[in-house]
Amino acid sequence: MYQLAICRDFIAQHYLVGGDWGAENQRHSHHYRVEIQIEHDRLDSHGYLIDIVDLENALSAVIERFKDVTLNDLSEFDGLNPSLEHFARIIHEGLQSRLDFGEQKLIVKLWENERDWAGYRE
Repeated sequence: MYQLAICRDFIAQHYLVGGDWGAENQRHSHHYRVEIQIEHDRLDSHGYLIDIVDLENALSAVIERFKDVTLNDLSEFDGLNPSLEHFARIIHEGLQSRLDFGEQKLIVKLWENERDWAGYRE
C-alpha cells in the first residue's frame, strides 16, 4: 500500500456549545495541525498517488477558509458544535470538493494541541 502525507499548521478560534466544558465554552484559539494522508495500492503513470502540488494547493485553499476566524461564525458549522471531530470531517469534505481522489483513501487527522487529535475518513 502506498501512502503520501502532507501537514500544515494554522490558527483558528472556536467555542464549544451544548454542554458545560468550562474554559472551552469561551472563545479561544487553537494552533491546529492538519495531516492529510492518501493511500492506494497503485500509482499513476507518473509514479504518483496524487500530484503533491495539487494536494498542497487544495489544502491551502481549505485552510484559508478557517485560518484566523471563529469557526462558530462559518456556515459549515451551522447547527454543529465546532468539535475537533466535526472539523476533521469538514476539512475532508473541503478537499473532496477540490480534488478527485477516485479509489484512493483520503484520511484527515487534525490536532488541536501537541497531544490530542481527531480523524476522519470514509
